[in-house]
Amino acid sequence: MFVVTGATGNVGRALVRMLTEARLPVTAVARHVTGADVPPGVRAVAAALAEPAGLGTAFEGGEALFLLVAGEDPHGILDAARTAGIRKVVLLSSQGVATRPEAYGHPARFEAAVRESGLDWTILRSGGMAGNAFAWAESIRTRREAAAPFGDVGLPFVDPEDVAAVAAATLRPGAHLGATYTLTGPAATTPRERAAAIAAALGEPVRFTEQTREEAHEQMARFMPLPVVEGTLTILGTPTDSEQRVSPDAERVLGRKPGSFAAWAERNVAAFR
Repeated sequence: MFVVTGATGNVGRALVRMLTEARLPVTAVARHVTGADVPPGVRAVAAALAEPAGLGTAFEGGEALFLLVAGEDPHGILDAARTAGIRKVVLLSSQGVATRPEAYGHPARFEAAVRESGLDWTILRSGGMAGNAFAWAESIRTRREAAAPFGDVGLPFVDPEDVAAVAAATLRPGAHLGATYTLTGPAATTPRERAAAIAAALGEPVRFTEQTREEAHEQMARFMPLPVVEGTLTILGTPTDSEQRVSPDAERVLGRKPGSFAAWAERNVAAFR
């Protein structure tokens, strides 16, 4: 049994689908998941990683666990996993653990707990995800407009489907043990270029407006903790060389190049119509 936390998110939903298509048994775990949210045959369990004491039922019968960085007690989560009989954990962490350790202490604590857990493990450090562009969905649908700071600063955003595909490969028993992979897309793209890719998928122009850092900060602070806002804006505006570099890890695991942002936009164009 493969246990997928965050099963209703961009990566988790895709991972549940991939495992199911491979005819593997899956338990989908999320705070509000129901059977209507998952493919037929998938066991859905509503549970919160912030409450490790309540994870026993969710982890029951599991052999491998896909784990998000969520909650404040990674040791409690991993203790629950071990008690339930889980033998392997694949952690979805952040590239920032390596590039900006002073700002990414939370995922770093999860990584340390996973390494110390006594379980088999693989760590996936994701760069920025193409799915972040869903933040433009409403403005593009209603006004054909996209706004973002640092319009000409490029980063190699990764398709969540590719993150899910790497997770599916690394969850297999005995696969990629003790490995830490950095996951990026195949090329750096700027916010202006990403807006243009969505416009091309729509077949209609989309006006790009470059925000000031202050405007972006005000907008992001409505739904993100302030330290996360600061760290995100720093990466978006003044990325390090390693944050702009394309990692070969996804291609090595998958045996193919990861998908482009343009391909992601084509596949998800309905959200912007």
